[in-house]
Amino acid sequence: MEDPGTRLAFDPIAEAERNWRAHGWPAPAAMAAVTSITRAHQILLRRVDEVLRPLGLTFARYEALVLLHFSREGELPLGKMGARLQVHPASVTNAVDRLEAAGYVRRAAHPTDGRTTLARITPTGREVVETATAALGEIRFGAAGLDDAAAARVTDELRAMREAAGDF
Repeated sequence: MEDPGTRLAFDPIAEAERNWRAHGWPAPAAMAAVTSITRAHQILLRRVDEVLRPLGLTFARYEALVLLHFSREGELPLGKMGARLQVHPASVTNAVDRLEAAGYVRRAAHPTDGRTTLARITPTGREVVETATAALGEIRFGAAGLDDAAAARVTDELRAMREAAGDF
């Protein structure tokens, strides 16, 4: 639940857009959209972190565990994880370090490529990803206020922007 002490009596993004237009500044609708997305991101991460923190996870570590959980053998090369998660290799290394320290993954040598290290999900990692997913499902991944149809529309709308940015 959001802290009621921080609620405003007006929508500050709508007010910013009104002022933007009044000053004749460019792209007021785009500014409002980006500001809305940024604020929604903050809200979502706060809600998700509240659920994941007791499990020793961040959203980035949760995503890494889910990726390993879904992989055919429960393991992937660190480089492939970075590509699929769309993050810098150092971020994957950090996430795997922390997941390994928690006992959720372990590193293993690649059987045919001595230059490659695999991250392999452990049985404990599989249990925690199931627990975390159930808990995130309970809060709809923090997306209170969006039913399934609205969530699908948001996903569809943002897909065009992601595609234009070369995301896929």
